[in-house]
Amino acid sequence: MSDPVSSTILLFDIERFSDRDDVEQAYLRRMLFDLTDRTLLAAGIERTSCRRADRGDSVMELIDANASLTALLRTLLTFVPAQLRGMNRMAAASAQMRIRAVVASGYVAVDDDGGWVGSDLNHACRLLDGAVLRQALQERTGDFALFVTEAVYRGVVQHDHTGVPADDFHLVTVDSKNGSLPAWLHGPVPQNTARPGKATAAVPASVSTDHATPSAPDAGIVRPAPRTSFDLGGATLNGGVLGGDNHGIGGGTFHGDIHLGGGGRG
Repeated sequence: MSDPVSSTILLFDIERFSDRDDVEQAYLRRMLFDLTDRTLLAAGIERTSCRRADRGDSVMELIDANASLTALLRTLLTFVPAQLRGMNRMAAASAQMRIRAVVASGYVAVDDDGGWVGSDLNHACRLLDGAVLRQALQERTGDFALFVTEAVYRGVVQHDHTGVPADDFHLVTVDSKNGSLPAWLHGPVPQNTARPGKATAAVPASVSTDHATPSAPDAGIVRPAPRTSFDLGGATLNGGVLGGDNHGIGGGTFHGDIHLGGGGRG
């Protein structure tokens, strides 16, 4: 087996492939390989810098890590959806192709039989087969749904490069046989999908938060009582000082400075 080499991992998978007959499947496979070749070409990635694995209804590409990951993502977000839209407009319903895709990065080794080995590759495959990405594509009117891994998000997406808008990606949790996996979904998040760090406690509309009881983390903190305003003959006091002659509530007159709410003497 070869030593593990840093690579960009690109996975494409055809939705509902097994629902088609043999003739339709053969056609879709040709279209998938053609789309993959044109995607790499549009991203400026040479065919000689890639290694392909055929998985029937899906294709896997190991791409040299020196190739531009930003250009690949930009192509996936613009070129691929446009190509699918154009292809499907001209095809019968049984020959239309919708794609789930994953972009990952990591170390992959190739064994003596040409098989690929690597935990980063396994992670990417589980994201591709997960329910979240499948549901995302089902709920969309478009023909493409994309996941990127945490490493790809941190390395490229979060920096908001031209054509790769960071705000369009959303962190979700994907269930797998090895536990929950984080991933970043491009576009709308499916209903009932777990989103780490997004949970917030709702406050009933009838409850005022101005003087709400402190939550557990604030227990024991002494908060100052709200300051009270008084209206004395048209003069409003909020803990300040009122100087000069002042007429009291009972009709009397006070001379000098009156100090309310802890104000100092003048």
